[in-house]
Amino acid sequence: MIRTYVILLINFLFIVRVAAQNSENLATHQRDNKKTAYTSSTFGGSHVVLGQSVENIRSGELNFLIQHHFGTFNSGAYQFWGLDQSDIRLGFEYGITDWWQIGIGRSSYNKLFDGNLKLKLLRQQKGGNNIPLSISFFSDIVINSLKWAEPDRDNLFSSRISYSFQLLFARKFSKSLSLQLSPTLIHRNLVETIEDPNDVYSIGTSGRYKIGKRFSVNAEYFYLLPGKTANDFYNSFSLGFDIETSGHVFQVFLTNSNAMVEPAFIAETIGSWAKGDIRLGFNITRTFTLVHHDYFTD
Repeated sequence: MIRTYVILLINFLFIVRVAAQNSENLATHQRDNKKTAYTSSTFGGSHVVLGQSVENIRSGELNFLIQHHFGTFNSGAYQFWGLDQSDIRLGFEYGITDWWQIGIGRSSYNKLFDGNLKLKLLRQQKGGNNIPLSISFFSDIVINSLKWAEPDRDNLFSSRISYSFQLLFARKFSKSLSLQLSPTLIHRNLVETIEDPNDVYSIGTSGRYKIGKRFSVNAEYFYLLPGKTANDFYNSFSLGFDIETSGHVFQVFLTNSNAMVEPAFIAETIGSWAKGDIRLGFNITRTFTLVHHDYFTD
């Protein structure tokens, strides 16, 4: 089943990318001296809060990410309202080209290892093509490295693996406001019971509103489509504040999710905002320029 998804997605991405390239070539001949103005900084970094943004890091740049979630506020004074507990992910992202980045990470939550890629399909622009949206494709593979609950059983390595596939549609409406829609497919090779689906579908919505040159408020919500997973878990909702400095993006936020990779925080969120299962978290992104290139024209 997962092989079929991959083949279909590869064909889809190839068709979209070729069509976009043909459109760009045609526009180059048609617009003559008309300048193309590309949209930049739809979001401040590669993540909106927990989820991916439509942004790619630039060719030759390396992002080092520290993602940290504390425990829930309703854990009480004994746990210092969640500050005694934590989950953390360390990750790296590298821009192979301005259109394609790859990444790896390790989370303390379920001792997850992940690898991911993001491919920019279209970039919002005025003049020439007049493309109203930026579109990216994101996918990751996640490996659960916890010890087997029943080690004497014939356990398969493939049972540890889950995947996510996303199309990211974003538009920068003004210097302040950006919105994004993220239809998502989560596939788990192994689920707990026969009633649990291997495939989980979700629609993510997110937005950014700048309140200054280096400050913005971000929000995101992942709605699980009706089914057993939606009945057993909660939708992930996060609200954050970004501070951008030269080479750094610092995000502080509130969320009901403790995991930090898509198959986990979209399909396995056990916390409820209504019940006070709210966590304080932060992301720190440090960017290193390893190779200098000419970038997109802003």
